[in-house]
Amino acid sequence: MQIIHHGAYNGVTGSCHELRWEQYGILVDCGLFQGEEVSASLDIDFPVGHIQALVLTHCHIDHIGRIPWLLAAGFRGPIYATEATAALLPLMLDDGLKIQLNLNKHQRSKFLTLVKGLLRPVPFDCQAPVTLPSGDRLTLYFRQAGHILGSAYVEVVLPSREVVVFSGDLGPSNTPLLVDPVSPQRADVLVLESTYGNRTHQRQAERSDSLKQIIKRSLLDGGTILIPAFSVGRTQELLFDIESLIADAFLPLLQINNEKMAWQELPIILDSPLAEKVTEQYDLFHRLWEKEAVSRKNIGRHPLSFEQCITVQSHSQHQAIVNRLKSTHAPAIVVAASGMCQGGRIMNYLEALLPDARTDVVLVGFQAKGTLGRRLSQGARQVEINGQVIAVKANIHSLSGYSAHADQHDLIRFVANIEQGPKKIHLVHGEPAAQQALAQQIEVIKPGCEVVISAEQISATV
Repeated sequence: MQIIHHGAYNGVTGSCHELRWEQYGILVDCGLFQGEEVSASLDIDFPVGHIQALVLTHCHIDHIGRIPWLLAAGFRGPIYATEATAALLPLMLDDGLKIQLNLNKHQRSKFLTLVKGLLRPVPFDCQAPVTLPSGDRLTLYFRQAGHILGSAYVEVVLPSREVVVFSGDLGPSNTPLLVDPVSPQRADVLVLESTYGNRTHQRQAERSDSLKQIIKRSLLDGGTILIPAFSVGRTQELLFDIESLIADAFLPLLQINNEKMAWQELPIILDSPLAEKVTEQYDLFHRLWEKEAVSRKNIGRHPLSFEQCITVQSHSQHQAIVNRLKSTHAPAIVVAASGMCQGGRIMNYLEALLPDARTDVVLVGFQAKGTLGRRLSQGARQVEINGQVIAVKANIHSLSGYSAHADQHDLIRFVANIEQGPKKIHLVHGEPAAQQALAQQIEVIKPGCEVVISAEQISATV
């Protein structure tokens, strides 16, 4: 058995890992590279004739974005994913094809018909057998990862009865919308993400309080709060917390003063047609939510779709809102893609509002090297947008508690709670420093385990 990393071995994007059994293999994810990790060509640079299946852990673009190029390389095998991931995949690919390749609606529809024909949705905790041409069988199990809707870590049972686990992206613990990941009972080999292998996050209560303080300041001083957020996962977590803050501000036992009255009037602008469609899927799959979120829905609250939330569809409506906020400085919260400030509608807001000291920009996720989001988080006082040099007078905030990734404590807990094994761990999906720091911690809790830092070793045979 061989594990080969075709992406996300020395960085956090482009996830693509091959599990080879004798002469055949399956791919786990086939994602797009972002930031400084982007290569000159998106073509698949490894052979695919022996690949019998593609297994998707979730629908973020750095895990699915190169599927068009995989199909162009000749792959026509089944694509296994959870039911929710299978529902989200066409939405995400359609958006990507429009942005990356500028394909028209007919061209995108033709491609998506092909993808849908290959999709094999699998419920959580049910087995999905993959029979190889040799007659050997691999058995897949999808387990909830708590990262975004439908996200999973994948257990692969080999013909030898060994178990290989691919973590995909694991979610943090104790978030209010999605359930926490539960460690597998057994993993002989574990391929583990390490995005935050050297960092810890704010907890959920801290992140909500931080956001509340930023909103309070905006209400008092005027100005707009810009939140660049990925359309899947981050946006829904933000809407959930914003709805909670608004609801708490109007509890009957609280005195209604001017500030609390202003909360009711504060527009929440969701400027992302894709995020709106994804949020609809979150609502349809509410059975996958954490108990607290389900209970809110059951009593008639709408944590992802509430009265103050304004959705923006057309580009002309989007541009009108940008111009109005620039000229009036009216308090508002804008949630728009992309999460790393690399394209998307958020760019027009940033160009218009970064020079205003009343603006707050809240970065709520990992910012890859080479992205505008990374430069803003590091304190750049001027940036280039659409060929123009823009002064940065806005207040820049980084709220790590909104990361959809497990932090170092969560990752260590996930490994520590594996009852049997692992004998070997491949660390992927992290910058070299994060992989190295996590490896040191793992060696303490699993002293007999071999830890492979993939940033130092591209492929490994087990």
